[in-house]
Amino acid sequence: MKQLVQTRSDKKRRWFGLLYLLIAGIMLVWGTTWLESYLSESNWRFLTYWFVCFVTTLMAMFVALLDIWIIRTRARQQRQKAVRQTFNKKPEDKEETTSH
Repeated sequence: MKQLVQTRSDKKRRWFGLLYLLIAGIMLVWGTTWLESYLSESNWRFLTYWFVCFVTTLMAMFVALLDIWIIRTRARQQRQKAVRQTFNKKPEDKEETTSH
């Protein structure tokens, strides 16, 4: 079967997913180490920081699920196209291809 070609939008979407994942990871490390005392001074600061971390994690998951959905849709379309091309061949087309 033909390989799925990575388009410009695929690359851009994957870079955004990686960016969201890196931001969430960095926020997790900073929030549990260097910023722990700063965040514990105020409940609002604490909640806001971890909410932003949670949202960036959700964005990374959303981008990943969107990428999976797009890849599966594209693969299904290519399979359907291959099936149509295979079954729409006329008998004389098959004879021509076997005689070469």
